[in-house]
Amino acid sequence: MRRVLMSWSVPAALVLALATPATAQTLAITGGRVFPVSGPPIDNATVVVVDGKITAVGAGVVAPAGARTIDARGKWVTPGLINAATRLGLVEVGAVSSTNDATARGDRAVAAAFRSWEGLNLASVLWAPAAAEGVTSVVSMPGGRFISGQAAVVDTGGASVAPRLRRAPAAMMANLGTPSAADAQARGELLLRFRELLDDGRDYASRKADFEKAATREYVAGRLHLEALQPVIAADLLLIVAADKASDIENALELAREHQLRIAILGGAEAWQVADRLAAARVPVLTTGLDNIPTGFDALGARQENAARLAKAGVPLVVIGDAGDTFNVRNIRQHAGNAVAYGLSWDEALRAVTLAPAEVFGVDQSVGAIAVGRDANLVVWDGDPFEFATRAEHVLIRGVEVDGPSRQDLLTDRYKRPGGR
Repeated sequence: MRRVLMSWSVPAALVLALATPATAQTLAITGGRVFPVSGPPIDNATVVVVDGKITAVGAGVVAPAGARTIDARGKWVTPGLINAATRLGLVEVGAVSSTNDATARGDRAVAAAFRSWEGLNLASVLWAPAAAEGVTSVVSMPGGRFISGQAAVVDTGGASVAPRLRRAPAAMMANLGTPSAADAQARGELLLRFRELLDDGRDYASRKADFEKAATREYVAGRLHLEALQPVIAADLLLIVAADKASDIENALELAREHQLRIAILGGAEAWQVADRLAAARVPVLTTGLDNIPTGFDALGARQENAARLAKAGVPLVVIGDAGDTFNVRNIRQHAGNAVAYGLSWDEALRAVTLAPAEVFGVDQSVGAIAVGRDANLVVWDGDPFEFATRAEHVLIRGVEVDGPSRQDLLTDRYKRPGGR
């Protein structure tokens, strides 16, 4: 490990500065076992990075003269991990409302126009632990309400918001498994509201002039939210539907068919029960690898073989941590490892935390694989990344190494000293 532990008294601002990549450079990662994900593993391979981009990868590649070299002999080299369901930068402490920028009020629980990334907190102490343990990109998504708002793909390292945003918006978030989120009493009432909202969105789009003259019927949501729904209605923007119960997932599939929507399922504890329908519709499922007992009535059919069964059926699979996580975003590799323990192949698991989420959120041309032309979001591990004791020895984001201590490192250093000071 290259992290350097420092005195706990170092100011937080300095800690963040140290944890931020410095400058891009030419470097070569040599001699490691490289897992491109988009192709088979390559032994004794070299990955060359110039100005943040991968310019060469292969067993016969020679490091450029003058390049900084990382000796990866005996190591594993993978793309940076992508946790596709977090609230990183949006929620600092869940129990403190003043630190929550993930939930908008909206109109009658519809917050489609809410652009969550506009409240992104780059000073959060929660970015550094995720980056240091190999998570180089996340999807920061809003939560709560019926239509929660818009999510973004964000790198976990970088100096300012603009260069860290990979795609915004990347998806619209909706809740189909929680009637109360839509101020509804029952699932049928929630579906009624959903259909009414989509109908209003189409009516608004075709009668904007009438709307401006107040010559339309009253819509269920305001102008800004109906406007923000247009890319969803046109299937240009992915709609992420949070649902665990098999019948809720079937309802989502039916809604998508009726309205020609492009959807993915978030949660999906009982998705394995409708895997054939999900596969036929090519609808991705974002699910964890640790759901071994029901968390409620919606997830009575939860089982740890969920991810493996979905993959076997041909469902596009993304393995996530606990949906909406902030503190333990880094645990995504434990979720992937557990999915392997319950039947998912190792290769499928690696793809499910790298290239698969990149494809679902439309950033696969820049991250998710080790290939020429991709951004150099890379991790050098001292072993199998899905083993608990494995460490990320080098983490690169856009070709720049993430270095410096996280808040956890400083706390570890503090409490190792006699007296904890």
